[in-house]
Amino acid sequence: MHTPTYLAAELRLPTNWLDYSILGIYFVVVLGIGFAARRSVKTSLDFFLSGRSLPAWVTGLAFVAANLGATEILGMAANSAQYGVYTTHWYWIGAIPAMVFLGLVMMPFYYGSKVRSVPEFLLLRFDRASHLLSSILFAVAAILIAGVNLYALAIVVEALLGWPQWVAIVVAGFFVLAYITLGGLSSAIYNEVLQFFVILAGLIPITILGLKKVGGWDGLSDSLTQTRGGDFMTAWGGTGIGSDNPLGANWLTIVLGLGFVLSFGYWTTNFAEVQRALSAKNLSAAQRTPLIAAFPKIFIVFVVMIPGLVAAVLVPKIGTPGSDLQYNDAIPYLMQQLLPNGVLGIAVTGLLAAFMAGMAANVSSFNTVFTTDIWARYVVKDREDDYYVRFGRLITVIGVLASIGTAFLASSFSNIMSYLQTLFSFFNVPMFVVFIIGMFWKRASMKSGFWGLIAGTTAAMVNYFVIYKQGIIDIPSDQGANFVSAIAGFVAGAVVMVAVSLFTAPKPTAELQGLVYGTTSPGMAEAPAEGDDAWYRKPALLGWGAVVLAAACYIPFSF
Repeated sequence: MHTPTYLAAELRLPTNWLDYSILGIYFVVVLGIGFAARRSVKTSLDFFLSGRSLPAWVTGLAFVAANLGATEILGMAANSAQYGVYTTHWYWIGAIPAMVFLGLVMMPFYYGSKVRSVPEFLLLRFDRASHLLSSILFAVAAILIAGVNLYALAIVVEALLGWPQWVAIVVAGFFVLAYITLGGLSSAIYNEVLQFFVILAGLIPITILGLKKVGGWDGLSDSLTQTRGGDFMTAWGGTGIGSDNPLGANWLTIVLGLGFVLSFGYWTTNFAEVQRALSAKNLSAAQRTPLIAAFPKIFIVFVVMIPGLVAAVLVPKIGTPGSDLQYNDAIPYLMQQLLPNGVLGIAVTGLLAAFMAGMAANVSSFNTVFTTDIWARYVVKDREDDYYVRFGRLITVIGVLASIGTAFLASSFSNIMSYLQTLFSFFNVPMFVVFIIGMFWKRASMKSGFWGLIAGTTAAMVNYFVIYKQGIIDIPSDQGANFVSAIAGFVAGAVVMVAVSLFTAPKPTAELQGLVYGTTSPGMAEAPAEGDDAWYRKPALLGWGAVVLAAACYIPFSF
């Protein structure tokens, strides 16, 4: 049984006029960006994909900022307070390889086929049933995840600033709704670039002052090794099969469940992320988008992991029945204890920016999928372009309202990250197995995509709700159960796809050009622009550089 995700009442921050002034300036700038972006919205392509016109550095920063929501700020700090240095796996195994794979291998298929969304690719590769099912699954997941960000924001603002939850929900929902409705994806992306820097400005002081409070890295390491054991401060210690460790997972489930299935499922098929790359001005920029994002992603782990570790030192019983503080309280607790006014205002603004970025990414991707993949394809077809822009704005309003309705589903999880990983294992993993088999196996039939999605989603849910929750198999933690659910969903989806493909007709070879590895389309053969040959513009060099740098960062924490 999980305790509700409420922050401790004693975490109220001593904010003053200076802090609220900083927060007010931020909200004014956010709306200003929305009004400025509105002038560029003339077609549905402008509204949903920024007219495919944005430079790689903008889409790259937006790509990483779109993930800097509740997952990163509260969830990863909570992970660190609960599991220790194992949190590095979510970055250097659970993100970087998949981001590099997306840029080098999958973006040529996405961008070259000129699809407007990830589910639309399944329509081209498989059939209408696969497309409609994936669109519905993604739309549901996007609203659930947007609700996580909104709920987390509400409980944080209530605890830290004293605002009632409904006020926080209305204020944040209004601003996200306003700038997406005004400027579409361009507004969301440029705001995410701003939010990226605001978030770092809030987290870096917490990290530095937190380390100083506990005697630097050496003091932090010595304290936690003494109280939590040596494995708490290592990435791989105690992960042998059959060994006990704080994470409740072994190296096999970490590598396969997190490093392959969950990671690749999220980063390569989650349209809330891929949409940023699809808005880039050309294929080269689209490929570089996740690769540029990979470099700051390597180092963001330090500004979310270290505060969680510091909180575990300052509050040794955090997250246990003997403490009033839950794991999700780690960042708010340090804000209250360490930050002076002014800096506190920046941190509060950064926290709100993080939640708004995560919510906006999911709402903007939801309105695109619902409008272009469901409404325009199956409900109201062949209307004028202006109609779909107007409907996109309307469905944005509905999406925000639906997010408010789903926000409180997160309340049954004391660790928000566990809830999000559960959703990813249900929705992203089955989609990934369909994509990966469809992209690399020509024989995968049109019908196999639909049944692969059904089998993968069902297997992941059965493992979590029946095998894990009913205690049929003893899995030590929610995170361990998520890794196993992801593996079960992937294997079930793959087996069913292969079986169905053997008994049903494949798609004609002529229709697979640009959709399967080894084939090409005109868009994939795009020549680089003149002067576009610098090393930092080459996707392969950027990708391998990110992998090598992430591997080098792993070494000090491995043993």
